[in-house]
Amino acid sequence: MANLKDIKTRIASVKSTQQITSAMKMVSAARFKKAEESIFNNRPYSDKMLDVLGSLALRTEEDAHPLLERREPKNVGIVVFSSDRGLCGSFNGGILRSIDRFLREKADKYESIRLYIVGKKANDYYKNKDVEYLGKLLELFGNVTFTHAQELGKEVTELYTANELDLVYMVYNEFRSALSQEVVYDRLLPVEPPQVDPDTNTTEYIYEPDEDTMLEWILPRYVDVRLFRAMLESTASEHGARMTAMESATNNANDMIDRLTLKYNRARQESITSELMDIVNGVESLK
Repeated sequence: MANLKDIKTRIASVKSTQQITSAMKMVSAARFKKAEESIFNNRPYSDKMLDVLGSLALRTEEDAHPLLERREPKNVGIVVFSSDRGLCGSFNGGILRSIDRFLREKADKYESIRLYIVGKKANDYYKNKDVEYLGKLLELFGNVTFTHAQELGKEVTELYTANELDLVYMVYNEFRSALSQEVVYDRLLPVEPPQVDPDTNTTEYIYEPDEDTMLEWILPRYVDVRLFRAMLESTASEHGARMTAMESATNNANDMIDRLTLKYNRARQESITSELMDIVNGVESLK
């Protein structure tokens, strides 16, 4: 017969866990809403900047700026966006498995592959592995700002223009919905302007003072904007994944409480029945 005290203790423990997961779900839901709004506000700006960049590319030479320069990729850098905290389902697992696969499959293709880690979880995973670091940025996702993207962009572009890197990727979870995130590889450097057909492009921009000066100004900022967008995408994806994971954990706790309560009631009935049988047997023996 199950021990009633042990079952009661387990029920109390599961209820306590349920309160925590429910609270975490509500916190993530509030943060998710804010992060989702930030993404929707940022996307039109980055899309328009890409449009302007495409128009500039039509008027300038292909290698008019160092960040446009294409060379044989020997040294590759990957900016990896993970979370600083756990309890967010497969959010980090998908990123880390994808990077491991890239390192395994491309090891012979390039002379070096180095990682720039954004987020504690990726740092914890790779710090004891045979992986070269470009740098790391931790404890960021509680307060993502454009300044963080500018600092990261400056480091990466300096490495690229110094020929220490020939190719730079961003790997992050692209936000689709609260229930759906997708690991994506985006080439950050060299910058690839969109292909614009001059015959069908109806937008005409007037540049002051001239196209080359504008290109010099816009390319570093375009890199910063793309990094900032990746940070926002990753933040919203993390909160969405954690919200979903905590909702699932709360529902599982409900199911477990129901099963334990049923088990407790059955054990209690067995205990009462056993005590009644002992009383009846005692009365019968006295007769």
